[in-house]
Amino acid sequence: MHDLFTIHALAGLGGYMLGSIPFGIVIAKLFGLGDLRQIGSGNIGATNVLRTGNKPAAFLTLVLDIGKGAIAVGITHLLTEAPYAILAAGFWAVIGHNFPIWLKFKGGKGVATTLGVLIATAWPVGLAACATWLVTAAIFRYSSLAALVALAAAPVYSWAIFDAPQHAAMAGGLAVLAWVRHHENIRRLLKGQESKIGKKKS
Repeated sequence: MHDLFTIHALAGLGGYMLGSIPFGIVIAKLFGLGDLRQIGSGNIGATNVLRTGNKPAAFLTLVLDIGKGAIAVGITHLLTEAPYAILAAGFWAVIGHNFPIWLKFKGGKGVATTLGVLIATAWPVGLAACATWLVTAAIFRYSSLAALVALAAAPVYSWAIFDAPQHAAMAGGLAVLAWVRHHENIRRLLKGQESKIGKKKS
């Protein structure tokens, strides 16, 4: 029987490998949109795919990026009941999206994948974070701002709904990572230069 260290290591590795699949790049090529890294912001996520004007491609990218976070958690949950292994798989799936080995560790910002992890590990928290994203995006029309608010709220939701410090810690860690990855967006938001949702970036 594998010891807990091995279980957690394998869960993290599996989560990382699944999370590192760059679905945005794959979908962009399948839809004939070119290399996503040479378009708009250069990011590999759904928001940048949307800047091409191809909404079906953007939606599919969003679903797949959310899905890979949720699937990493789901597969781990089927294989073990170790709670930290399940959280580790989700956490490392987001790390994989942000720093994929296939792209020389230059990936996206992990918002959709983080939401997928939150939905799979504690669906009320995930849905509350998604609702926060939608409301913030509808009001301000900035995807980056909506992501920052939603992910900052996630550990608060986790603590308030479940009183689960382990889950809140994971959600908090992913929120910090997202804020660090969005440092350029934060700078543009403060200067009023951030692109709004649906607007093509030249």
